[in-house]
Amino acid sequence: MKNPLIQLVAQATGIAERQVDQTIQLLEESATIPFISRYRKERTGGLDEVAIAAIQTAWEKFQALEKRKETIRRTLVEALGQLPDDLERRLAATWDAAQIEDLYLPFRPKRRTRAEIAREKGLEPLAKILMAQRETRVGERARAFVKGEIKDVREALRGAQDIIAEWVSEDPAARDMTRQVFSRTARLVSKVVKGKEAEGANYKNYFDHEEPLARVSSHRLLAIRRGEAEGFLKVSLEPDGERCVERLAKRFVRGEGEASGLVGEAVADAFKRLLKPSIETEFARVSKEKADEEAIRVFAKNLRDLLLAPPLGPKRVLGVDPGFRTGCKLVCLDADGHLLHNETIYPHPPRGERAKAAAKVSLLVKTYKIEAIAIGNGTASRETERFVASIPFSHPPRVFVVNEAGASVYSASKTAREEFPAYDVTVRGAVSIGRRLIDPLAELVKIDPKSIGVGQYQHDVDQNALKRSLDLTVESCVNQVGVNVNTASWHLLAYVSGLGPTLARNIVEYRAEHGLFKNRQALTRVPRMGAKTFEQCAGFLRVADGDNPLDNSAVHPENYPIVERMARDLGCGIEDLIRDKSLKRRLDLSRYVSDTVGMPTLRDILAELDKPGRDPRQAIEVFAFDPTIRTLDDVREGQVLPGIVTNVTNFGCFVDIGIKQNGLVHVSEMADRYVSDPMAVVDIHQHVRVRVLAVDRERGQIRLSFKGIE
Repeated sequence: MKNPLIQLVAQATGIAERQVDQTIQLLEESATIPFISRYRKERTGGLDEVAIAAIQTAWEKFQALEKRKETIRRTLVEALGQLPDDLERRLAATWDAAQIEDLYLPFRPKRRTRAEIAREKGLEPLAKILMAQRETRVGERARAFVKGEIKDVREALRGAQDIIAEWVSEDPAARDMTRQVFSRTARLVSKVVKGKEAEGANYKNYFDHEEPLARVSSHRLLAIRRGEAEGFLKVSLEPDGERCVERLAKRFVRGEGEASGLVGEAVADAFKRLLKPSIETEFARVSKEKADEEAIRVFAKNLRDLLLAPPLGPKRVLGVDPGFRTGCKLVCLDADGHLLHNETIYPHPPRGERAKAAAKVSLLVKTYKIEAIAIGNGTASRETERFVASIPFSHPPRVFVVNEAGASVYSASKTAREEFPAYDVTVRGAVSIGRRLIDPLAELVKIDPKSIGVGQYQHDVDQNALKRSLDLTVESCVNQVGVNVNTASWHLLAYVSGLGPTLARNIVEYRAEHGLFKNRQALTRVPRMGAKTFEQCAGFLRVADGDNPLDNSAVHPENYPIVERMARDLGCGIEDLIRDKSLKRRLDLSRYVSDTVGMPTLRDILAELDKPGRDPRQAIEVFAFDPTIRTLDDVREGQVLPGIVTNVTNFGCFVDIGIKQNGLVHVSEMADRYVSDPMAVVDIHQHVRVRVLAVDRERGQIRLSFKGIE
């Protein structure tokens, strides 16, 4: 019998039930998202990683709701003896988290509320009399309750109204009505906390701010909530209160008698004292969750672009961590990123040993056969780039400026200490810069993604949701590129489908003890590498120059027999099939279709045979800033300058034009058309040309534009 949650997931994601069912089966069998999207296309109908992740998220959400329902049922059965039929029916019918909690609210254990105190005084019968709104002698009926702690009729009526107010606030329909008005009319209001004007100057734009909650951008809401958390802003959500009370009164108030008037007062009190704060908290949470989702989406997209930045590849690199007073740290790396040599030069003031430094760099380039120089883009970067460009090399290496965000975090980390226990943080930082040029992905996986500096309010969003999204992004990128099992660090291997840190370390230790892997099958001898894990990881691990050329491709070992059959049918070897494209054109793929292998997998196999082992990332390009722009004083309005996109946000993108201060291209300046999503226009690391709109030298800010540039 099919799980009823399958239909709910299909409705929530807009994906066919059959595809959802098959995907969930695979997930329940411990298959990873990269494996499912790459090697199980026939079962899922070709769903990509985004769709599979959406199914997984929805599935987990509905499972959690189902578990919550069961907890409520069990709790109520224990408390009431049995679950009322009406409550069971309504509970079974809803999959809205708020509505589920609304149904449970009247039965939830309460603190000692005003209504609870009134009940203790015996006023619930009076509340029921008032709620019926048929009594014409209200005062006379209330007088019967004046006894004990209740001193007079007014106190009795107030207590009964407190009980009615709680009934109203716990009524699921009343709560839904209030939500509907909130969703249509709620406004986000922020005010400066009195006396915090100077201290909270960064939030000046929000000192007296108001806008419809439905139209608040994610970055603005997160900024306002941060100001609130830091104690500078007082924030509230204000709905149309009159409309709320009117709609509630229509539900609960009948007639115009004295009892109806008292019920009307209780309804107004219920809204102001109970419903509004409760629904406001709910909407604040939901709006924050939506803002978090958008900010996390931006962060994940930026991280993906950064991780998939073009690699230089296996070249001998001189890594340079530039500096003025402390000098420039130099490291010479071999083609696999291993440290060969390090030292420090002082080409800039205050020491200014330019000639000595130039001679040293020239000697290192010659001695270690350096093919490229990687210069960090931090302090003294442009000065160091110009210094290197002035050196008369006999065979000039290519020079690249590398984004060094997070390098200091890596250099002080446990990972860096394990890799380079004999070297200080400055050497480790320079090594990280050099390795980022060789392979950005392999190096950046060693750093907490939040420290890479491509996010937006990353410290203000839900940290668990952020970690999950970023981990999925890193995993996706690593598996998209593939990993050389004979050269990869355990940090990189840990993100391969099905592995994780323990098995990744086992692979590295096995490699160190037994030598390089000659084929994928040898991985099965690694401790704790079971059949299921091998199935999940094998297609993403590469063995270059091994026993089988297919081991250096994305063809999964389970499909090797298909390729072998293709070669036999053509009367050639697998190497010939890979080398000669004309042979592949002679294949009739329909002959190889089976119950488990369809055309999608067969087309993927042919595509891989065309380019086994090829890195899917783009080729790296040398970039040059405008040589006349050295400081903020050189920037003038109207200039058109080359730049590199360093960060993309919901409100625009930041561009490095070769000086300390990055410029901002606001979303309104990104195109001659309306742009709703800056990520549809630019990516991180994209080389662009920008026009300078304005320069604020006092605040160190530059406004840029893409408009009017060919």
